[in-house]
Amino acid sequence: MDINKSGTQKEGLLIEKNDLNRLWILRKVSASLSKGYNKMKKNLHPTVRQVVFKDVSCDFSFLGTSTMDSTETIKWEDGKSYPLIKVEISSASHPFFTGKQRVLDKGGRIDRFKKKYGKK
Repeated sequence: MDINKSGTQKEGLLIEKNDLNRLWILRKVSASLSKGYNKMKKNLHPTVRQVVFKDVSCDFSFLGTSTMDSTETIKWEDGKSYPLIKVEISSASHPFFTGKQRVLDKGGRIDRFKKKYGKK
């Protein structure tokens, strides 16, 4: 059977309908690939690079990947130089992660609400 020919009645007799549909899809894909339709566009996606994030509030740094870029660089522990991204808060300084959360005075809030909006 020649896969370059279009589907004919004879192919339908030799191949089941599901397989004929798969063959038709395979032909379309191979034709589009040979014409170059599926080439990726250049310069569409940002460049992903390794950068050092530095928490300026507690002097904590970590190496990660990002699409952000910076003119500042820093020498990391492995001896390589990476772009430096300064952040104001990270897991090292955020109250949720450090356990230094404030406990809200819920009773005081309710009393203030009743005092402000309650019956006089």
